[in-house]
Amino acid sequence: MTIAVYGAGGIGCYVGGRLAATGADVVFVGRPRLAAELAEHGLHLTDHLGANFAVPAEQVRYATTPAAAAEADLVLVTVKSAGTANAADELAAVLKPGATVVSFQNGIRNGEVLQERLPNHTVLTGMVPFNVLNRGGGAFHQGTEGALDVQRHPALQPFENAFERAGLPLKQHAEILPVQWAKLLLNLNNPVNALSGLPLREELGQRDYRRCLAAAQSETLDLLKAAGITPAQLTALPAHRMPTVLRLPDFIFRRLAARMHAVDPLARSSMWEDLQAGRRTEVDYLNGEVVGLAESLGRTAPVNAKLTALIHAAESGQVVSMSGAELLRTLQSAQAGGGR
Repeated sequence: MTIAVYGAGGIGCYVGGRLAATGADVVFVGRPRLAAELAEHGLHLTDHLGANFAVPAEQVRYATTPAAAAEADLVLVTVKSAGTANAADELAAVLKPGATVVSFQNGIRNGEVLQERLPNHTVLTGMVPFNVLNRGGGAFHQGTEGALDVQRHPALQPFENAFERAGLPLKQHAEILPVQWAKLLLNLNNPVNALSGLPLREELGQRDYRRCLAAAQSETLDLLKAAGITPAQLTALPAHRMPTVLRLPDFIFRRLAARMHAVDPLARSSMWEDLQAGRRTEVDYLNGEVVGLAESLGRTAPVNAKLTALIHAAESGQVVSMSGAELLRTLQSAQAGGGR
């Protein structure tokens, strides 16, 4: 059984790399830059618990054209959300009958986009709850905890053992939308982290930055309640209690955080990586998704709208970093003005 990782960047190389390192037949499809990097260095995969996996360069199959996915029985789509429709069209031209496709992407609607364009294939929505840092030279590091979440489906049964061997078991759910929204609530920190310029642990160690995240989460939770959506519980803390804990003084938060969610000193958000590399971020599919939900309810989401605007400004080189106090004042001003 062959597994293809389509759009193999940080998440794709990490997940696919661990599968390959533990015996799965994996082919990666991605950009020429990474193909050259892995051809020289191979893959080196580590995590916050001390795991250490390697795939020698000569054993890494990394292609740069869609045709490489033609042999796949399972396709893990890990492209950025803006590239989902294009990836689906490319896959539609090459996938063999019976292949199963799983979206392991940020955001809410990628699975729907894939299914619309791949009507004759089993398409499942999944979610990667942990952070992966691209350290360069083929090295990828998992900086936070979590298993792989995915829609429950019999088509996954032939692959379950491969994920177990890789130490990335598939946690299957009858309903995936509450899981996606729970992950998005955590990902609302991505722009805060990117604008801070700090590693995740250091950023979350500062109360002003946490208050920014709490404001974004509180706004989102109110909208989800209005929409009749209850987020799943992904951490030791229920989603509705997260803003309260984030607002606590630093010395109390540090004690609670150690029990809630493991974050190692290397972890940074993918949005920070994108800004550093001059790439378009996924903010429209994270905080922007909250703005869209608000609009569908005839409401506004000024905090998330402002974070979205700040990241777009950063993408244009207008904003590089902000202190916690500065960012908090900016968000509070947007909130008071209703997003104006």
